[in-house]
Amino acid sequence: MKKAGSDLCERIDNDFYEVWAGQWWQSESPLYVLVRSVNPARITYFKRKLFAECRVRPQGKSVLEVGCGGGQLCEEIARMGFHVTGIDPSARSLVIAADHAQAGGLTVNYDQGVGEALSYADASFDMVFCCDVLEHVRDLSQVVAEIARVLKPGGGYFCFDTINRTRLSRLVAIDICQEWKRWALAPPNLHIWRMFVKPTELKTLFSDNNLQWQESVGLMPNVSMLAMLALLRKRAKGTLGYKALGDKIQMKESKNQRIMYMGFAVKS
Repeated sequence: MKKAGSDLCERIDNDFYEVWAGQWWQSESPLYVLVRSVNPARITYFKRKLFAECRVRPQGKSVLEVGCGGGQLCEEIARMGFHVTGIDPSARSLVIAADHAQAGGLTVNYDQGVGEALSYADASFDMVFCCDVLEHVRDLSQVVAEIARVLKPGGGYFCFDTINRTRLSRLVAIDICQEWKRWALAPPNLHIWRMFVKPTELKTLFSDNNLQWQESVGLMPNVSMLAMLALLRKRAKGTLGYKALGDKIQMKESKNQRIMYMGFAVKS
């Protein structure tokens, strides 16, 4: 899968992030689940890989986050010591991101734009992050090509996560989390299953753009399926808030990549 057809682009609800832009940092918003449930696992993983294993030193290094939304990941990257730029198509989200960073004493540069046409010169960044985004874009191959273009050669890192296209991911991410009202925590069409990305597809795109795949690992809930359904049911009934839900369902590294996976590549 390289380019989403017009039917898919019309179906997917990317406008959700504009309409809900003011909710990025609100504790009882579905967007806040990313802060509580997903960010801790991926930040721990990327810090271990970059700092402990790859010996990256953040001082003087520039990082771009593609699809930064309200700046939740940008702020974590800035705290690592990098110079951070975030780009996103949602103008409202960028205002929220800039205000929140300023209030927290963090310096992050935010620009409006899309991954298919990054407004930066070749070899501008030492590192690019792209999380929760690759399964939303109109032209995946063009996004990967643009990321590779703005990465510095000979050691520029691309850190990513996305959703795998499997029967299990359809069940969990689409049916349970979006379609079945008994458990759903997100609106229909926030994700479209056919736009999910298999690791083999991403590896091919990386190879086409001089990005050397280093590894990928799975992201799975820390609770059983039955326990997750029980918690989602409480959330749907209004007896459990989004913040508490994110605290109870924590994503963790796993060998199982059938739902979500994250990893990194290096530009050769």
